[in-house]
This record gives sequence, structure tokens and C-alpha cells, in this order.
Amino acid sequence: MNEKTHCGYIAIVGRPNVGKSTLLNCILGRKISITSPKPQTTRNQILGIKTQDSAQAVYIDTPGLHEAGQRAMNRYMNRLASSVIMDADVVVFMIEASRWTGEDDAVLNKLQGTKAPVILVINKVDTLKDKGQLLPLMNKLSEKFSFECIVPVSARKADNITYLEDIIAKLLPQGPHLFPEEQVTDKSIRFQVSEIIREKLIQETEQEVPYSTMVEIESYKENEKLVEINAIIWVEREGQKPIVIGQGGERLKKIGTQARKEIEKIVNQKVFLRLWVKVKDGWTDDERVFRSLDFE
Repeated sequence: MNEKTHCGYIAIVGRPNVGKSTLLNCILGRKISITSPKPQTTRNQILGIKTQDSAQAVYIDTPGLHEAGQRAMNRYMNRLASSVIMDADVVVFMIEASRWTGEDDAVLNKLQGTKAPVILVINKVDTLKDKGQLLPLMNKLSEKFSFECIVPVSARKADNITYLEDIIAKLLPQGPHLFPEEQVTDKSIRFQVSEIIREKLIQETEQEVPYSTMVEIESYKENEKLVEINAIIWVEREGQKPIVIGQGGERLKKIGTQARKEIEKIVNQKVFLRLWVKVKDGWTDDERVFRSLDFE
């Protein structure tokens, strides 16, 4: 008799910068979703698939739910994250151990209508100076919502992640696996390459520039010896272009070098990467533009 299989979608939600992408990467044991200390790094739904024995968990990393600004991009990201909640079989609501904010309250309000079990994950417990604060915090948070359970973790250090996965596996509905056992994401290589470039761009630029940039893969060609990639970094204003390029092109060169090294690990080949910086006025407030470029 064949063993019964289980499969389901797990939405990872929370305000920006609580560690959702770090958690996904930790669970999968490889980098699928880009990370940075800057909020709103994740702009898309990123699927991470983990098949273990009879259970297939399909994790959805979502943009951080935040107080939407005036830009269409912010409103779009909030809609994207909110829509995932209603379709999920399990919801993982992530917060930081060090603080609860108004944006956490806003995420909790969006969970009120879900029928899926909600696991509260308290991340970054390794940053707590007094571990004695943890139990009173868990007791206090348990009064806010009928959570399936509350799990303290450190996604950065992989502490308690296996325990969290075991809980999720028990909550997955019975059903056939939706993806091949070896598949770990639904994102194409081109998308992953664009995200790696954007991550290095975010890390190398400051203040508002990262939020006014996007990356378009203009061409991707591979042969037995080399992968050739041409990519455009779009900025929103003419004044942002020299910031990305840097003095004598040094910053752009650094972004390209760092991205190339990471892309080579994914494609297992030598990579030749060309980067250009171009201006597209007001793209963050034009949903048609960012839907047609690096937003999927």
C-alpha cells in the first residue's frame, strides 16, 4: 500500500525586514530569495519548494506588508502579500523578538479572515540580551490571536527551524505533490539572475535609490563554455544614474563583479555579465511598467 502524500502552500507574511526571505533560504538550504538590511527588498511572490518523504511544502515568500505610500508599487506589493494569505493552507506570521509595531498589528488584522492555521514565528531571538523575556512575550502574544502555536527561532542561525518544519508538515492537507521532487523554486534562471543583480545593487547604494531601481535581463545566452548576460538597471530619475554608476564606473563595476560570482554558483559555468544604467521616469507609479519588467 502506497504511503499517503501531503502537500500545501505556506504563506510567510509579516512587516518588512522581519526575516521572511532569510527563513525561506534557511529552510531550503540554499538562496532562493534575496535579502538585505533594507526593507521592501522582496517585491514578488517567491516560491520555495521542499519535498521530504511524503510531504511537499510549498513556501511563498511575500513582500513585507507595510503602510502603503503614494507609489503604485507599494500598493501593488501590499495587494500581492494580502492575496497570498487567503489562498494558503498554512500561514507563518513572522515578527521580531525585540519589538511589536503598528505594522505588526496591521498584518494581524489581515489574518482575521483566514481559515488556515496561523503559526506565529518570533524571529531573531538570538538578539535578545535577556532570554528570560521570551516566555512572558509568548504569553502576551498568545492573547492577541488564536495562533496554532508560537515558535521562537533564529532564521539567521537556523535555530529551531527543524521544529518549525515538523509543525508545518503535520498541518499540510492530504493530496498529491504539485512539483517534481527535485524542484526548489518556480522562478526562471533569468528572474533569479535579475534578483541577484538587484540585491548587489541594494547593498551598494544608499537611502532611496534602491527603491527606485529595477533590473531587466535584456539577453541571456549560454553555450558549453560561457553564459553571456546583458542586463539593464533602470532608475527613476536622471540624478540617480551617476549614483549607481559611481565615480569612474567603480560602483557599477563592483555590483557586476559581486553579481557575476554569485550567478556562476547557480549556473555552474563562467559568466560574462554586462550592465547598463538607464532612466525610466516615474516607473514606480506606473503598474504597467513594473508588471512588464522584473515584477512577475
